Amino acid sequence: MPAHAGRRVVITGAGAGIGRAIALAYLGEGARVHVCDRDPDALEDLLCAAEGDLAGTVADISVEADVEQLFAEALDGLGGLDVLVNNAGTPGPTGPVESLDLDDWRETLAVNLDGMFLCARAAVPALRSAGGGSIVNLSSTAGLHGYPLRSPYATAKWGVIGFTRTLAMELGPAGIRVNAICPGSVSGDRIDRVIAAQAAARGVSEKAIRQGWMRQISLRTFVDAEDVAALVLFLTSGAGAKISGQALPVDGHTEGLSSGGGTTGASAD
Repeated sequence: MPAHAGRRVVITGAGAGIGRAIALAYLGEGARVHVCDRDPDALEDLLCAAEGDLAGTVADISVEADVEQLFAEALDGLGGLDVLVNNAGTPGPTGPVESLDLDDWRETLAVNLDGMFLCARAAVPALRSAGGGSIVNLSSTAGLHGYPLRSPYATAKWGVIGFTRTLAMELGPAGIRVNAICPGSVSGDRIDRVIAAQAAARGVSEKAIRQGWMRQISLRTFVDAEDVAALVLFLTSGAGAKISGQALPVDGHTEGLSSGGGTTGASAD
């Protein structure tokens, strides 16, 4: 029997990218999955395309009322919870710190960090009732190295790791494991948009940015969303039963970040 057959899973920001890959991976293992996304069209596309026990809620996880609605619907449909994957995120603005707008800074932290708190707060009582479970938070290699010209994003992703390690300590006695995954540059539409923004901010070509990123990856390759999904499934399976409080990169080994390189990190919802 697949490791996740019958497991009850909530995934945020699952309309595209990493979140979508994670949802499809769990469904392929026979899990029962409830997803959210703030883009109703992306959510509808996933619900129509996927096979298995899948339901969804349109929700912006930075809005408390939306999170309450998400978990009301998810717990009603699933009858409990075994896994929360805090995937939803936003790339935030690109530019030197003196050029950034306070509202953009706050929005980036609200989605990438406040939303994670709101979802964990809603999920923990259900995980306790289940006798334990797992939370996986999507950080980024920007949360390990810093990220020039992307200070709101890097700040939020460093915060995710601190939040993860604190929750692992707090929830471990209840049998709830909490880990962070730190994706590097993930192939797809989102990385193309981030590269374009970085190129515009620095006044160089998109090709130069892409080559600079690749030179800072030991394996000289971007990763795929499915690579991240595979680690999520491992961490939340029996094989990962003794792993908690960790920040695990999936990045081909990022040697460091400079203004000429970068990482895209978690999927935007």
